Amino acid sequence: MDGNSRWAKKNQVSRKEGYQKGLNNINQMVEICIENKIKYLTLFALSTENLHRSSINIIFDIIHSNFNNFVHEMSNKNKVKIKIIGSRHNLSKKIREKIFMIEKQTINNTLLNLNIAFNYGFNSELLYLINNIINLALNKNIVVNEKLIRNNLYLPNMPDPDILIRTGGFSRLSNFLLFQLSYSELFFTKTLWPDLSKTEVLKIFNQYSKIDRKHGL
Repeated sequence: MDGNSRWAKKNQVSRKEGYQKGLNNINQMVEICIENKIKYLTLFALSTENLHRSSINIIFDIIHSNFNNFVHEMSNKNKVKIKIIGSRHNLSKKIREKIFMIEKQTINNTLLNLNIAFNYGFNSELLYLINNIINLALNKNIVVNEKLIRNNLYLPNMPDPDILIRTGGFSRLSNFLLFQLSYSELFFTKTLWPDLSKTEVLKIFNQYSKIDRKHGL
């Protein structure tokens, strides 16, 4: 979800208003997925590198201020199950508590699986994977294969993404779901995240529907 700060600068508003606008756009993307019977949506909200940005306190403040409304909107209105993926050990106690609460309150929802990558980087997911496999190996004999690897990722039960949409004008993956994106269709747009519209997303869906996907065969 790239481009919140640039959107704020472009529209001559505060950076906080830019991030708030970006947060509000999550609701639209969730509605698009539900309308199109998409079961999995993963949003890259904050990378491990972003945690060191000067704007991080603004992001945390928005989380605290909007938490209850966001949970109500996602859970009670849209019946969305939310899972937060990423490293948690260097997050504040308040943020960890909110992550626990939002996952607990939405655990039985089934309409859409919304995964939010927060303090995420594939490097940290790789360390998480390796440590899990080491712990398993200490207790029993194991065979390391693709199934074992998938079962020990942050999202063990999620199918690989069909589509990646990268907003903000950069054509790179930025350390996001590198294992899972092997055969995903990649769409890069110059549109800043707060301006990403339903019209543009549906246009991407239409382009995707015309692709003959062979998965390397």
